[in-house]
Amino acid sequence: MAIALAPEEARARKQAREQKDAQVRGVASIDTMREAIKRVARTLPAITGVPHTGPLDAARFRALAAQGLPFLMTGVVKRWPLCQLTPQALRERYSHLPVRARVGDYINTAFAPDRAMQDMSMAEYLDLVAQGVHDLPPYLGNLELRELNRLCHWPAYFDKIGPPRYWLGPAGTVTPLHCDYDDNLFAQIWGSKRIILAPPHHDEFLYPREANAILFGSPFDPEAPDYERFPLARQATMIECVVAAGDMLYVPAGWYHQVRSLTFSLSSNRWARAVPFALRGDAAFDIG
Repeated sequence: MAIALAPEEARARKQAREQKDAQVRGVASIDTMREAIKRVARTLPAITGVPHTGPLDAARFRALAAQGLPFLMTGVVKRWPLCQLTPQALRERYSHLPVRARVGDYINTAFAPDRAMQDMSMAEYLDLVAQGVHDLPPYLGNLELRELNRLCHWPAYFDKIGPPRYWLGPAGTVTPLHCDYDDNLFAQIWGSKRIILAPPHHDEFLYPREANAILFGSPFDPEAPDYERFPLARQATMIECVVAAGDMLYVPAGWYHQVRSLTFSLSSNRWARAVPFALRGDAAFDIG
C-alpha cells in the first residue's frame, strides 16, 4: 500500500516533476504550454473526420502536423517485421517476457495511482485472455517491451521522442477518454481499433481530471454518453476513426481520445518530448 505524503512534500514532488517535464520539452512551464495548445486549437477549422494520407517523408509530415489536426497515414507500418509476427509466434518467442496487466475495472480507475494491476509472464497473460471469462478483458497497456523494438522501424518525424510503448489485448479492451500534452504517433500492428477524438479546447465540456501535468482524464464515455451526469458534453465535438493494421495515426498534443480494440490487437506508440508541432510559429515558444 502506498504511503500518503504530507501535503507539503506532495506539492514539492509535483512541482519538481513539472519542472523536469518542462525542461525535457524545452518550455518554461507545462501549464503555459497546455494553455497555448488550447488557445491555438480554438483557431482550427472544424473537421468531421480524420483525414487520410499515404506514407509521408519528414518534411511533409511536419508541415501537416503543424496544422494542429490529427491525420492517419496508411501503409506506414505494414512492412515492419513485427507486423509479420503472428500471435502464436509471440507466444513461442516471447512467452518469458514479464508484463503487467490491467485487470478488474481499469476503465473507471484508469487514472488513479492505485488501479488494479497484475504481474505475470506473456504466456500467462495470453492464457488469461484465452479463458475469455472477464467482462472487461485484461489489457497490456503502455508497456515497454524492448525485445520487440528491433522489429519496428519508426519514421524520423520527431527530433526528440520517447521509447516505444506497446498495447496488447483482445476485442473489448479500452483506454478511456483522456489527453496527453505531447504529440503522439500511434502505430497499429495487428487488428483494428476505434478511436474517438475531441479537440483540446473542448476540455471545458469534458470534466477533465488531472492525473499529472501532461495527462488529463475525462469521466465522460463517448461510446455510452450520460448527458444527465455530464450535460456539457453535448457541446463537445467527437470525431471517430478506425485504425487498421498497417496504419499510423498522428494525435496532436492535447487532443482527447478514447481507444477500443475491435479485434485482438497489438499497437505501439511513441510520444514526442518537445514543443508540440501545433505551437510552431507561436511567439511564446522559440523552437527554432
